[in-house]
Amino acid sequence: MTVFSDYAARVTQPALDGRVERYDEVVRPDGSLRPAWREFAEVAVAITDRDLRRVDEEIGRSLADDGVTYSRPGRRLGPWRLDPVPLVLDAETWTPLEVGLAQRAELLNAVLVDLYGERRLLAEGVVPAAVVMGHAGYVRAVARPSTIEPRPLVLSATDLGRDARGEWRVLGDRAQAPSGMGYAMENRRVVSRVLPELYREARLHRIEPYFWALRSALLQSASGDLADPRVVVLSPGTQSETAYDQAFIASSLGFPLVVGSDLVVRDGSVYLRGQGRLERVDVILRRVDAAWSDPLELRGESQLGIAGLTEAVRRGRVRVVNGLGAGVLENPGLLPYLPAACELLLGESLRLPSVATWWCGEPAGLEQVLDRLEGPDAVTVRALDGPSTGLRHLEPAELRARVLAAPHRHVGQEQLPFSQAPAWRAERSSPTGGTVLPQSLTLRTFTLRYGSSYRPLVGGLASVYEGGAVQSTTSKDVWVLKGEAGDPDQGLAEVLPMTTGRAVTVAVPRVLEDMLWFGRYAERAEDMLRLVLACHGLSDGGRPPGARAGGGRALDVMLAAVRRMAGHQHDDVDGELRSVLLDGARDGSAAQALGALREALAGVRDQLSPDIWRAFGTTDRAAAALQATPHGHQVSESAGRMLTGILSMQGVTASMIRDEGWHMIAVGRSLERALQVCHLLAATTTERRGIDVDREVLNAVLVATESAVTHRRRYRGYVRPGGVLELLLMDATNPRSVAFALADVAEHLPALAASTGSSRPERLVADLAADLSGTDVATLVAIGGASRPNLEAFLATFTAQLLRLAEAVVELHVADGPAPRPFGALTLVESLEPGR
Repeated sequence: MTVFSDYAARVTQPALDGRVERYDEVVRPDGSLRPAWREFAEVAVAITDRDLRRVDEEIGRSLADDGVTYSRPGRRLGPWRLDPVPLVLDAETWTPLEVGLAQRAELLNAVLVDLYGERRLLAEGVVPAAVVMGHAGYVRAVARPSTIEPRPLVLSATDLGRDARGEWRVLGDRAQAPSGMGYAMENRRVVSRVLPELYREARLHRIEPYFWALRSALLQSASGDLADPRVVVLSPGTQSETAYDQAFIASSLGFPLVVGSDLVVRDGSVYLRGQGRLERVDVILRRVDAAWSDPLELRGESQLGIAGLTEAVRRGRVRVVNGLGAGVLENPGLLPYLPAACELLLGESLRLPSVATWWCGEPAGLEQVLDRLEGPDAVTVRALDGPSTGLRHLEPAELRARVLAAPHRHVGQEQLPFSQAPAWRAERSSPTGGTVLPQSLTLRTFTLRYGSSYRPLVGGLASVYEGGAVQSTTSKDVWVLKGEAGDPDQGLAEVLPMTTGRAVTVAVPRVLEDMLWFGRYAERAEDMLRLVLACHGLSDGGRPPGARAGGGRALDVMLAAVRRMAGHQHDDVDGELRSVLLDGARDGSAAQALGALREALAGVRDQLSPDIWRAFGTTDRAAAALQATPHGHQVSESAGRMLTGILSMQGVTASMIRDEGWHMIAVGRSLERALQVCHLLAATTTERRGIDVDREVLNAVLVATESAVTHRRRYRGYVRPGGVLELLLMDATNPRSVAFALADVAEHLPALAASTGSSRPERLVADLAADLSGTDVATLVAIGGASRPNLEAFLATFTAQLLRLAEAVVELHVADGPAPRPFGALTLVESLEPGR
């Protein structure tokens, strides 16, 4: 039996177990496919559970390769999850929903204008004042009729669910900083790759034109008649729950992704900080909640905002999308009053009803909620500023006390059964690796002010709730089919004119810092991986030293080099090398370098090719393979695959535009390479251990520095300390040498804006190069007892000078004044859950 035939049989069985009747998105009550799925019947019915297992695995790999992450409320940042079966809607189903969404966005815009302007809704008693004034999203600092924009709402999101009859109901609106559009686009990309047969059969609306429309709308949002407005995407940073979504939007639209410290207000205008210059910013696509956007007038403890932003908005010098006061629209207390508001402000009946909601500040609403705190018809009680999941963790008695203590701060909402759709559940115990079960879902839609009207995205982002969970467990791609094959995608025959001028690129200090550490961490990970491979080669498969015929002392020396850079964790070889590859908490380990590299890259994701994240897919799978097997050979196998992933980054960066960021990557990589070579030589070549041991150690050093082939060709296999030191220290033609690294730093530093030709980093690198060229190798290898004291002193001094150079680069090109002082605990709430 195939997946869909089995699913149809499952969901059409009589509900004898007390299950709540739900609307099914795929199968009718009689077991036939709904119209949206009929044209896929031939392909869909042939899909087996083994096919879906394969597709699910491919989806996981694709998302990992793209570096897609999301932090669900209360959880750590983790991988984004996508179900292999899309949510499919036909044109007949979508058209009335689209009309309702467009009207709703127009209504929300009118409500926003009124609440910050004339306040007719409050004056005429349509909306109780306590509902509005008691919500944190109402920003009094911008509540001035003289400064209200006629169209403050540019982009909104609406969360929807179906009732048992299949009718759509609004669960909540997001206008503060609507998130999820980037995830919707990523879902479409991945599903089109892994289900090409089904995708080709579909006459569905593509999403790309909507992004073009969004870019045009943001450019058109600039105040005044600007020929080339500058738009930026303001992010809370890489630790935000939806950091990937923010970076995806910025990258797709071609706008810089910035954090608050990248911007500054001068004379009432907002500027992007550059090295030695400021660039005016005209439009800010805001992904930071309003309360945290301006520490000067809003929350003083915020380190995410821009001091003075509110004043710049009041003066009309910058357009914030959405406006700083838009968060009031997310107030669930507004939902009961929107039908009357629609009649007053638009002169229309509300087409898209909300889920039944009662505000407890009214006696009738309070009575309704208190009477339904338990039982089969129990309501979900929410604080006005609380999450959509409400106060489910409270017992009824405690919940009643909470509501009675502040009735005006709470609402009660009907719990919809939500519609269901087939969702894949991986199960190792299953012979096919998993099964398809009916799971509840909701739909997030997006609406954009484009031209003179609001235009919903034809599609959206579906969230799956497994086993009655109150938080989403995975997502679904949303396919909306065209009525006719020739219909334009998204209904956009063409996009409004956009600026064609070339934007001026500004490298802010934060970006340069991330690029510097990109180079350093990538090199650090590569060098440690090569050192692990060299050690494993000496260990003869990872057996204990006593079991080898020889080479034990050489291995001890190379392990000492590992421990010099990454500390001592395990006495056995296999455990030590595994720890270096897997333990991200171990200072100096390859795992730690990879984790720090990923974090640095997350801050500049908008400036990098998506290909760079495939490297982490390679390293993650290699690490998983090492964790899954105890066999010693897997150490070198996984280290080699990790090394392949890191090396692939060099190919990606080779294709980058030669801007300041690219030059900073090169500076970081070369600085780190010089440091790593010096550390390795200090740990391996400053002592004498006998001819045979020294020869094995030197060979391992050449392997670890990728110079074995060069040395063999140059010295015909004769390994001696002088030749190795000359190759790794002095040889300016060897890309792995310190001399080459210094020359590379000297070449790239002048390309950075703050360099003058006589800046401190430029002077220091010139002095280091001169010291190195004036050093005699014969003097370095001179023996003094059981060691080479000259070499030891030289390496210690040179390493200190290299560190001083690295600090000078940071001070000149990265440092941007003292960091903001924290004044309080920071809590960010941003979620893809309905109503949040």
